[in-house]
Amino acid sequence: MKQNRRKKPVCGPGCVIGKEVRIGHGCTIGACVVIESGTVIGDNVRIDSFAHLGKETLKSVNSAVTGEEETEPLTVGDGVLIGTGAVLYRGAVIGERVLIADYATVREHVSVGKGSIIGRGAAVENKTGIGRFCKIETNAYITAYSTIGDFCFVGPCVVTSNDNYVGRTEKRFLCFKGVTMEEGARIGAGAVVLPGVTLGRDALVGAGSVVLKDVPPRAVVAGNPARFIKEVPEEQLLERQGWEEKK
Repeated sequence: MKQNRRKKPVCGPGCVIGKEVRIGHGCTIGACVVIESGTVIGDNVRIDSFAHLGKETLKSVNSAVTGEEETEPLTVGDGVLIGTGAVLYRGAVIGERVLIADYATVREHVSVGKGSIIGRGAAVENKTGIGRFCKIETNAYITAYSTIGDFCFVGPCVVTSNDNYVGRTEKRFLCFKGVTMEEGARIGAGAVVLPGVTLGRDALVGAGSVVLKDVPPRAVVAGNPARFIKEVPEEQLLERQGWEEKK
């Protein structure tokens, strides 16, 4: 590992690298990668072809949650893997050993903790925090203003929302609120979680559910609307998985 850290970065053909970009030792960069000005990349990072790092925000006149504030350069930690076609915006902070799979999008003012996985085609919207060792599976949608704690699981094609007014009335601008997942909370495939909902520690949402209200810690809910089914079995609790030492 020490020998690898001393290696110079290797870039494929057709890359575009902006001014004042910092790239660590041992990095491998595929073909036609774009790295915007100021981006900071740690050691031993792999960036596959056609990824775009440090992308500037697109601000529509009709956007309700994309502001004009200044953003710091994108920061990518050591040992990160970034897939083909992934887009990481300026202002995001990516922790060590994170995997961002092919065609995933990570917006501005997003933090992703150490060892987490952002699956293929997943979208993480702005002003969202994702903890350590989380799994955000394929095509999941994490809405803006969400908070996801350590060791959480979001199944494939999960949808979260932050606007109870569905784009109507001025009042909505005061009420945007994403989803909160406390440590070890899990959401099954294809579930929908509405704005402002909190999933307690070790809570579990069944596949295909529609969650309208907070879920207590350790509760299993399922259905449309989601209802309490039982408590999470003892052997599935976070404290029984031996993961705490990863912190």
